[in-house]
Amino acid sequence: MTEEPLRPDPDALLAQSDREGRGKLKIYFGACAGVGKTWAMLQEARRLRAQGLDVLVGVVETHGRQETAALLEGLETLARRATGRHRHLEFDLDAALARHPAVILMDELAHSNAPGSRHPKRWQDIDELLDAGIDVLTTVNVQHLESLNDVVSGVTGIRVQETVPDPFFDSATEVVLVDLPPDDLRQRLKEGKVYVGDRAERAIENFFRKGNLFALRELALRRTADRVDDQMRAWRDASGREERVWHTRDAILLCIGANTGSEKLVRIAARLAAKLGSEWHAVTVETPTLHRQGEARRRGILRTLQLAQKLGAVTATLSEPDEAKAVLRYAREHNLGKIIVGRPPQQRWALPNRFARRLSRLGPDLDLMIVALDDAPDVHTAPRIDTHLSPDKLRQKARGCLAATALCALITLVSKWILPDFSPINLVMVYLLGVVLIAIGFGRLPSVVAAILNIVAFDLFFVAPEGTFAVSDAQYLVTFAVMLTVGAITGNLTAGVRYQARVARHREQRARYLYEMADGLSRVRAPNDIAPVCQRVMGSALFARCEIWLPDAQGKLNAPTERLLHTIPDPAIIKWSFEKGHVAGAGTDTLPGVPYKVLPLLSSEDTLGLLIIEPSNLRHLLIPEQQRLLDTFVMLISGALLRLALTRREQHSRLVAEREELRNSLLAALSHDLRTPLTVLFGQAEILLLDLSTEGSPHAPQAGALRLQTLSTIRLVNNMLDMARIEGEGFRLQTDWVALDEVIGGALKSLEALLPAEAVQLDLPQEMVLLQADGALLERVFANLLENALKYAGRTRAIGIRARTLQGKIRIEVWDDGPGITSGSEQHIFEKFTRGNEESSIPGVGMGLAICRAIVMLHHGEISAANRPEGGACFTVQLPLSPVPEMVESS
Repeated sequence: MTEEPLRPDPDALLAQSDREGRGKLKIYFGACAGVGKTWAMLQEARRLRAQGLDVLVGVVETHGRQETAALLEGLETLARRATGRHRHLEFDLDAALARHPAVILMDELAHSNAPGSRHPKRWQDIDELLDAGIDVLTTVNVQHLESLNDVVSGVTGIRVQETVPDPFFDSATEVVLVDLPPDDLRQRLKEGKVYVGDRAERAIENFFRKGNLFALRELALRRTADRVDDQMRAWRDASGREERVWHTRDAILLCIGANTGSEKLVRIAARLAAKLGSEWHAVTVETPTLHRQGEARRRGILRTLQLAQKLGAVTATLSEPDEAKAVLRYAREHNLGKIIVGRPPQQRWALPNRFARRLSRLGPDLDLMIVALDDAPDVHTAPRIDTHLSPDKLRQKARGCLAATALCALITLVSKWILPDFSPINLVMVYLLGVVLIAIGFGRLPSVVAAILNIVAFDLFFVAPEGTFAVSDAQYLVTFAVMLTVGAITGNLTAGVRYQARVARHREQRARYLYEMADGLSRVRAPNDIAPVCQRVMGSALFARCEIWLPDAQGKLNAPTERLLHTIPDPAIIKWSFEKGHVAGAGTDTLPGVPYKVLPLLSSEDTLGLLIIEPSNLRHLLIPEQQRLLDTFVMLISGALLRLALTRREQHSRLVAEREELRNSLLAALSHDLRTPLTVLFGQAEILLLDLSTEGSPHAPQAGALRLQTLSTIRLVNNMLDMARIEGEGFRLQTDWVALDEVIGGALKSLEALLPAEAVQLDLPQEMVLLQADGALLERVFANLLENALKYAGRTRAIGIRARTLQGKIRIEVWDDGPGITSGSEQHIFEKFTRGNEESSIPGVGMGLAICRAIVMLHHGEISAANRPEGGACFTVQLPLSPVPEMVESS
């Protein structure tokens, strides 16, 4: 009887049909910059262009390399658009979608887009292009893959911030490895073909050290090999038929059985896998024969599986009556070409290794390795947990034997007195029917007992001479043998079917428990609602009690209000597991003697809490399937906690944004409403001051003070209005060429009533410095800085402005010799409504420095504050210097 061939996965076929309208992604993959990824991509683009395809250059970074730029000749290039406040030139996604070429080139897959772009990452732009049916050619280095980010940082000492998710990389239609030996790459660096200028020397000394290049090259080669292996397996799975194992890599499968499973065998397989540098799997097959083994022997197999998992193996427990077929099917599904089995010491009456012989006959394409074991399986060291035979099983077997006896008596009575004319051959069929019924209802042992009792009853009451065990006709001996054989075979087959049904039932229960856990966690709205769901599901699935410990706002771990564990957990174990993020307790290497197990609930960033589980029988947690079920529960709980945390953060961010928007709206409204009356008040105060001064009135100083306070309030209102305008949508800078000394002069003139120009020490460049900026806003920056210095330093302190040009930038310092800035608040004082002294008589609401930072950032500059060594505060503004256009003399 041939087995049914493997069918293609319907979900995979549906996903394939969904991808038919999607564009193809081709990635040129390399170990690091300079190996020639962009060069290879451009050559492919020119080849496609020669074939008549519509090729568009979206983004290609030449980095000043002339030979790379020469390949762009003849290719249409998409114009970039200015994005964000800083007006960065970025890829124009909408223009590319409207143009809709057949192929588009997008260099540097891991690039982060400027603020204001539709997507924060370039790979998201590419994903939208693929959805539109456009084929994409792109490039990426191995250090930009998210899963290898920490590995690369450990090798090079540099953590790359721009990364690409591995699922997007794996979804590429084709990945082309562009490789270059380290010596050749370093030579290219020295020749200036990778970086221009002195960057090449710094790169050779730091990132491009030879050891780094070897490590990065190995990572790139291994990552490409893993992808090719996944493609090969996917092709074999999609073929819809059972293929032979392809020995493309030295993958190992270790078979652990009741008679051939020992720690020595596991260590041998682990050493061999390490020497070959390959993955390895360890499996055991749960057959009805294994199920009849003693409890200690079964726990020894589980302990051996645990050891294999600790040594890096992928473990699995298979359920099938035939061990050899189950192992071969697993090996072909995972493309494992080498199978290792153990051979215990040969005993006098032991049978040959039938399992190894069957593997050789059924799998001639596989390499079979038989390892001689020095001793018996290490089952004597297994933990002694509940080793006695279950009373329920004893009662069930006793009921089966009683039922077999009763059914045999019933058949005998019916056949003797109700069916006396039946021939003995027909009565044999009735007895066999009884054996089948007992086997179906009670299993193997009662069916064998029923077969023996039926033979005895048939011989006593229906075979001449009746009433004795003597047989007059020797043919009845054959009948007895057939009855016993049929009874034994029927019982064995029925027991196997019952066992497989029980295994299927357990699998269905695990799937149901996972569904219940996922469904329950999807409905929770608070972290405290998770514990009841877990207690209900885990109590049924794992026969265990559990508690969830969650940290408070300060990060301190708190015990649940309702304690369900019989044993109070040790605070030291709880603290260690929470801080380290490692499991501890029963079944682990950390304090395995306690009756509970502590599992951290981890996210990608930190530990979200702890799950403490106390099983009624530790064996339920040692079974690999139960361990995977528990690990899945832990992942589901961690995902629910992370979802709730992200929801809280999103709600907090929305609240902050709404509060900020409301505050800006109030600022704008108040500024507009106060501007007119303040202007009128300032005009009236100035007229009153002039009249009282002309008359020589003694009240003229009071009128002057009123004018100064009104002017200060007008500046405050203007600051609030400008802040609301800058943070609102649609704000545009009115840039023009302005001179630095004119900007500073305008700021001093606006403060002449408070601070005479002679009181400020100026140290400006002799030559004229031109800035491409909004002159009115820059005047506001320096006016606010000078007013801030006057407020906190005082009128009697020295105040100065110093400016210097540095490599395309202008550095302007506004300093004073006052009390300085409070330590630790150098950055905090630039936030809105933040003052240098929270409680003081100095007027102000903390808007001046905030508007300064906003205006400087609009001009692509930087502003900082620090204390001077000689005393006082110093605010530094750095602005970029744009190339000044040449002046054309008019004729």
